[in-house]
Amino acid sequence: MTRSFAITWDYRCPFARIGHEHVLHGLAAGADWDVTFMPFSLDQAHVHDGATAVFDEPERYPGLTANLAGIVGRDRHPDRFGDLHQALFSARHADALDLRDRAVVAKVLDGVGVDGAAVLDEVDAGWPLEVLRKEHTEAVERWGVWGVPTFIVGDRAVFVRLMKRPEGDPATSVAAVERILDTMTGWPELNEFKHTSLDH
Repeated sequence: MTRSFAITWDYRCPFARIGHEHVLHGLAAGADWDVTFMPFSLDQAHVHDGATAVFDEPERYPGLTANLAGIVGRDRHPDRFGDLHQALFSARHADALDLRDRAVVAKVLDGVGVDGAAVLDEVDAGWPLEVLRKEHTEAVERWGVWGVPTFIVGDRAVFVRLMKRPEGDPATSVAAVERILDTMTGWPELNEFKHTSLDH
C-alpha cells in the first residue's frame, strides 16, 4: 500500500540533506511512497514575533534563492526535481558552495540539465516566493513545524535528525524512512528520544 507523507526542506541544514537523501534514494529504488516535498524557511523560523517577515523583504535574505529555485524545480520540472534537489544539497554540504550567490545556483542547476537562468527568471517573477510563504505558513500553523527535516503524516509531524547518510544500499534508506513512518503512526506516545552523546 502506498504510504503518503511530506518532508520539509531548507538547503542550509545538513540534517535535511541526510533525510532527503534517504527519501530520494528510496524513491529511486522504487519505494511505494507518495512524497510531498515542502519548502521551509529557516530564516523566517528565526524572525522574532512582530518583526517583518522575510517574505516581505526577500532582498535582505539571499539565502532564499536556493529554496525558491527548488520550488521552481519541483513545480515546473518534476521529472528533474530529484537530481536538482540532490545537487543543491550537495553543492552546499559537499562542495561548500555559497547558495546565496545566484550564479552558483544557476551553475548547479545547469549541471543537472535544468536551465539555471530560466529558473532564476521564474524566481524573479515572484510566484515561488508566494509558494514558500504559503507552504511555510501552513507548516507552522497546521503542524507546528519549526525545523527541517520534519516528516508529516496526516495530522502528525515529527522533526527527525538522522546521523548517517545513505551508503550506497537503497534498502538501508527505505528501511530508515519506513522506521520513521512506523514510529510516527504506530507509537505516537513516544515524544522525544535523543542520545546524550554521539558514537565516535
